[in-house]
Amino acid sequence: MKLVAGLVASVALFGGAHFLYGGESRSLAVETASSSTYRLTANGDEAACAIHRGAEVSDGLSLLSVAPNCRKLMPGIERAKFWREQADGTVAFSTNGIDPIVTFSVADGDGYESYAPTAPLLALNNDSNN
Repeated sequence: MKLVAGLVASVALFGGAHFLYGGESRSLAVETASSSTYRLTANGDEAACAIHRGAEVSDGLSLLSVAPNCRKLMPGIERAKFWREQADGTVAFSTNGIDPIVTFSVADGDGYESYAPTAPLLALNNDSNN
């Protein structure tokens, strides 16, 4: 009887933790260690917004958070949920992990520059002021 009670308690504890963390199995420590914050600018404009690359979901695919004000730089980019990094160093933002909204290539220095779509030209730089 104690074994059954212990099993029920364990399942309830696991289920509660699973519910509290939204069904995600990755720990907060792993997500924090693999995340980065970037600054997105358009056409050299002084306006900028924050991009946050989150935990890796699969090989080359990471979660992505785009600040709502990024819409001012490129309408629709605020819907992006995934960051996909290819073997050649290019990076694409998408809503589904497959179809890119915008694609970046490695720029001179520390960052990326968009090439698709061709306008607006976007620059993505690592924000050292995390």
